[in-house]
Amino acid sequence: MIVITGATGALNGATVDHLLERMPAADIAVVARDTAKARRFADLGVTVRQGDYADAALLPRAFEGAGQLLLVSSSDPRADAVGLHRTAIDAAVAAGVGRILYTAHQNVTPDSTFTPSRDHAATERLLADSGVAWTSLRNGFYAHSLGLFLGAWRQTGVISVPADGPVSWTAREDEAEAAAIILASNGAHNGPVTLTASAAPTFADIAGMASDVAGRTVTLEVLPVDEWVAAQVAGGTEEFMARFLLGFYRAAGRGEFAGTDPLLGTLLGREPRTVRDLLAAPTPTP
Repeated sequence: MIVITGATGALNGATVDHLLERMPAADIAVVARDTAKARRFADLGVTVRQGDYADAALLPRAFEGAGQLLLVSSSDPRADAVGLHRTAIDAAVAAGVGRILYTAHQNVTPDSTFTPSRDHAATERLLADSGVAWTSLRNGFYAHSLGLFLGAWRQTGVISVPADGPVSWTAREDEAEAAAIILASNGAHNGPVTLTASAAPTFADIAGMASDVAGRTVTLEVLPVDEWVAAQVAGGTEEFMARFLLGFYRAAGRGEFAGTDPLLGTLLGREPRTVRDLLAAPTPTP
């Protein structure tokens, strides 16, 4: 059986959808903190179990019978992500899971300025020490989050950042499909696996793409850090979150997210979606 955590979220939920195209629903279980939110999977014949990384006593039963277990990484920037991941990995070991798959991101770096990079590095060490076969899905940064990083460029014609650097922005939909393919391969991929789009544009490159898409000039401005943080806070972003994102920009400026890998395209059998595809997509109606 394949057990999937985080299936009520967009990434692993889409992974379950792709798995259902490849195997019977009876071979899949999902784990959710709120099982009511997983009702659509239950209606399809998928087993729904309750589980929470913060509840060490409940997790081994939630993971029971898993030949493969897909652990979604913690997305709360204020949480003790490594502690939560340790609880989940320990529970997987206790449950006798055959293989643990974990959603990380590209270029896991223990000394990164971006907190999740350090958390992923620590979690991969936990996986390596667990005694269980493991696969870390080092996903490119999800391209849909560019909406947050680019701001209101369509209205202002300006993209403001505190640092520039290349990032292999990758469609979450492509990552979800690749995860399903890897799960269905039953252990064909071991250890760290990098899954990125084929290019890593800088924000200056993206401003050029945005100009082409919008039919008018979109400029990039690189602001001093304090000025950028102040602008974010003035725009309604909590200062904690602005400084959290600042770590990402600084890491990008150091080239930490510049790498690309052809594996994603190979798995999908097509070219992964690009940043230009995202920018050209219709803007959702509020």
